[in-house]
Order: sequence, then structure tokens, then C-alpha cells
Amino acid sequence: MTQAVGIVQRALKHVQVREHVRLLVEGADPGTPAPSERELVAQFGVARMTVRQAMDALVVEGLLERMPGRGTFVARPRRRVGALTGYTEDMRQRGLLPESQTLLARREQAGPGVARALDISPGDAVIHWKRLRRGNGQLICIEDAYLNEVLLPGFLQSGMPTSLYSALEARGLRPTWAEDSVTSDLATAEEADLLDVPKASAVLRVARRALVDQRPVEVSRSAYRPDRFTMYVQLGSNA
Repeated sequence: MTQAVGIVQRALKHVQVREHVRLLVEGADPGTPAPSERELVAQFGVARMTVRQAMDALVVEGLLERMPGRGTFVARPRRRVGALTGYTEDMRQRGLLPESQTLLARREQAGPGVARALDISPGDAVIHWKRLRRGNGQLICIEDAYLNEVLLPGFLQSGMPTSLYSALEARGLRPTWAEDSVTSDLATAEEADLLDVPKASAVLRVARRALVDQRPVEVSRSAYRPDRFTMYVQLGSNA
């Protein structure tokens, strides 16, 4: 009997902590810090496991999100399944201010891999745009994007846009779907220097092939700092 009462009390504490945090963060802007586990343990006089259970419930619910190495924050609004966004939109949805620094923007000849992905011939003209990307001033990733120059006349001469996808949308070329591949790897010496991490640090590599209907418009390769970026994948069912 005593054991059963103890289980009920712990369950009630878990609910109390969960609802307390919910009242604190509901309506707050995305990116607002949630109370720390240490604060909640001290406030409610419960075990850290009880607090973790309460916070986990709010993460699963979508009210909070954890960012490795940073803490727990009010989550950005969940996107619909399959929504395709660029970096600028993604950062804004996370409650972060997107910033980009162009490292290279020039006309090049497509190599075999880029040509195949863009459905053009090797040696055809492509636009190579390399950027160092930040969120709230913190380094997030390096991105190399390749674009079919034939589809974007005057792109390099018109001044580089803040958002690639917004610029493509203005030309009627915003991607309608994409193929992404995600792998873990070690940073190259150049990547480690640009991302301000030790040599051979782990990075998250994301390769994207973006299309308008069946026409490829963008191929990109990005290296993310995994301590500052979590990739979210939403899945749906056709059943």
C-alpha cells in the first residue's frame, strides 16, 4: 500500500512540474529559455528524474525543444509534414536571427557530380555560392550551393540576396521538393578553421538536390556544427 501511494505521489509531482513549466512558457517567443532542471529540482524538492520526465513530456508535445550544449527552449512552431524551407526560413522558425557571409560567388564550369545532379552537361556554366552561416551571431554551418546559370541570368550581377529561396521564388523557381542526404563526418582543416572548432571535429553533412517539379534548380552541400544544430524530420502516414 505504501509503495502504491509513493508511485501516485511521484506521478502527481511529475504533473505539477509539467504544468508549472507549461504556464511559464506558453505564449513565450520561440527560443525563450525554459527553467533549468536544477532550478525545478530545488523548487519542487523532487528527484531530477521526475523533472526530466516532465520536461520530456513537453518536448514530445512540441512546446519545448532541446538544443545540444545549450539547454531547453520554447520550440519554434511545428511545420507541416514535408514543408521545404531554406536556411533563412529554418533559422527564423527556430527563433534565431539568420546571418550569412559570402565567401565565394562566381561562375564556374560544372564538374561531373554537380552536372549530373543539375541534369546538365559537364563543363556547363553554374553559379557557385559559398557562405558561412550564423544564427544569433553563432557559427552554424558552411554551405556550398550550385545553381544552373541558364535558369538565373544576371544572378551574380544583381547583388547577392539575403535568402536564396526568396530570390528563386521571385523568379518563379522556388523548389517544390528536394532530396536530402545526411551523414556524419570529420571536418576538413578548412571547415574546422571556418567553423571555429578543433581539427577533425565531428560535423553533420547535409547534401540537397532541390527541384521545381522535375527540373533541378539547386545542389548544395553543407557542413553543420552538431553542437549548435539539431535536424528535425517530421514523418507522416498515408494510412
